[in-house]
Amino acid sequence: MDPEDVRQDWADRSGKFSPTYYARLGPNEVSETLVDVLSHYAVDSAAVLEVGCGCGRHLNHLREHGFANLTGVDINAEAFEVMDDHYPRLAETGNFHTGAIEDLLPEFEDDAFDVVYSVETLQHVHPEDTWVFEDLVRVTDDLLVTAENEGNSPTRGRDSEVSYVDDDFPLYHRNWKEVFDDLGLAQLLCEPTARDTIRVFRGV
Repeated sequence: MDPEDVRQDWADRSGKFSPTYYARLGPNEVSETLVDVLSHYAVDSAAVLEVGCGCGRHLNHLREHGFANLTGVDINAEAFEVMDDHYPRLAETGNFHTGAIEDLLPEFEDDAFDVVYSVETLQHVHPEDTWVFEDLVRVTDDLLVTAENEGNSPTRGRDSEVSYVDDDFPLYHRNWKEVFDDLGLAQLLCEPTARDTIRVFRGV
């Protein structure tokens, strides 16, 4: 699948896996883990960026637990309309940008954020666009957190580097420890869940 096709699929997505779909689900286990991680490793005033923030369900959970300096980027413009409806206080107080992370990350300054995290977003980055992982490290001043499917879901095979969700869009399985080790980060925490693997990294 062409990289632009992958991006366009998410930009246009409605129904299942759309911003409205996730807004109806609300915060989950990953949301709780993010609060625990940031409460332990960061301060309330930390500048936080979520790449692929969608409707903002994880960011809003952070806001409800005292984190106020919140930024999100998402490729689907509808995400921020859904945010206005479901999480209006977050929409009013946060900073949000519409576009692909491949286009937006290069616009941020070095070490712009104390914490950068992704939830089931980096797993959709096409192999031709893996340079964007270097930019993630560049804009991260302290913590990088990934909550991605590494093949540990019951419906995904560990032996395959790519699977397809509903026989539709690709999901690329990567070992994020190996990815970010190579980019100079050290892993502080690894917590497998039934669906994803949550990893916390810090620069060395």
